[in-house]
Amino acid sequence: MNIRTATASDLSRIAEIYVFNNRINYLPIFKDAEYSFKKLQVISISNDYFGKEDVRKNIYVYDDGIIKGFIQVDKTEIIKLYVDTFFQKKGIGSKLIRYVIDKHHVDNLWVLEKNRKAITFYNRHGFFFEGEMKFEEGTSEKLLRFIRKHS
Repeated sequence: MNIRTATASDLSRIAEIYVFNNRINYLPIFKDAEYSFKKLQVISISNDYFGKEDVRKNIYVYDDGIIKGFIQVDKTEIIKLYVDTFFQKKGIGSKLIRYVIDKHHVDNLWVLEKNRKAITFYNRHGFFFEGEMKFEEGTSEKLLRFIRKHS
């Protein structure tokens, strides 16, 4: 298995994957270049968010010699799932989500309504919209709550 708990030495790579995916996927939705290119920086996100012990201990990386993706959980909720854009469509996201389903019994998450690619991915893994919505903080963009339907 190429999945393991993140270590402190993984944080810059995790932050890099997060920052670049965030820019590619969310800049077209939020249209906030100030946030995407000034506030969202690898070093600050690595130190100020991923570097917190309670966050890091709940991050699992796909590492086959190169960290290619990560998933963050909180109890039974998926918080973040990102795969480096160069390694997408190779089953890494599927391996990460299956890992946390098996090991942590995750069964819920929030996803942006406009993130169709993520919605399709989560549907393939048994997660479906259950009706609850909220707004992404400080925006008019809707987040949808997805629940995993157990088979």
